[in-house]
Amino acid sequence: MDEMHRFLDHGFIWFSWLAALLTLGALGLFLGFLGVNGLAALNLGLFFGEASPWQVIMGGQPAGEGIWPACVGTVYLVVLSSLLALPLGIGSGVYLAQYASPAPKRLFGFAVDLLAGIPSILMGLFGFALILFLRKTLFPQANTCLLLSAVCLALLVLPYLILTTQSSLEGLPAPIKVAGLSLGFTPWQNLVHILLPAASRGILSGIILAVGRAAEDTAVILLTGVVANAGTPQSLTDKYAALPFHIFYLAAEHRTTGELAQAYGAALILLLLTGTLYAIAYWLHATLVNKWEQKNIMLRR
Repeated sequence: MDEMHRFLDHGFIWFSWLAALLTLGALGLFLGFLGVNGLAALNLGLFFGEASPWQVIMGGQPAGEGIWPACVGTVYLVVLSSLLALPLGIGSGVYLAQYASPAPKRLFGFAVDLLAGIPSILMGLFGFALILFLRKTLFPQANTCLLLSAVCLALLVLPYLILTTQSSLEGLPAPIKVAGLSLGFTPWQNLVHILLPAASRGILSGIILAVGRAAEDTAVILLTGVVANAGTPQSLTDKYAALPFHIFYLAAEHRTTGELAQAYGAALILLLLTGTLYAIAYWLHATLVNKWEQKNIMLRR
């Protein structure tokens, strides 16, 4: 019997190693394929076409076939949807973890689970239907735009933020939950200065998932305002270009190998852009953890 248990233990360990290696291998294969096909396209022409980079950045000249407007539109979309989703998502997670009584918690939790299961194409249809409703009622001039896409994406990523915030706060050890209260903190001070910093690692994971989903989703923006070659948006009610749609458009409609190479280059830029956003999120997390540790040292003194 002991030999059987030992064999199963070793088998499980080897299976775990194999699964991890296969995951890393698949990631390496994907990055290698994208790098081989996309690195050759990385140049100023990919971003600005034949136009002057400075003139394009300053808005004095269109980028032509370059992806600069799509890069700018993607950043606008991610930042705006994050600004809309972060306060609502984290606040809802705090409510569920700290203040909700059992009955509202079950109802709210069911609603969040239901929202998490909605496919992105349905969220895009919701945004499109909302515009049709507004046209026939309050705003006859309403049209799909950057703001509508950001609102739909914010709704799409809310479950990541709510659930990770809730689970991170509920998973804290009991001594940490009462540490501030025992020192005379009010519940609000205990939440802000003790609980949220202690749960910041889990909350950050939700933020990273939300940012990544907002940056890569195509189905939502396809129905709510993105168009090919739209140029840099000048307001929240403008049409816009975005890298996910640009990649999809070129991959489906390319007529030359040069356009396909541009799609690979745009995919590589999207990967680098989301990686940069992740790096900023990790830097913010490290900063918060450092401040929290300094506060703990001061309290111990």
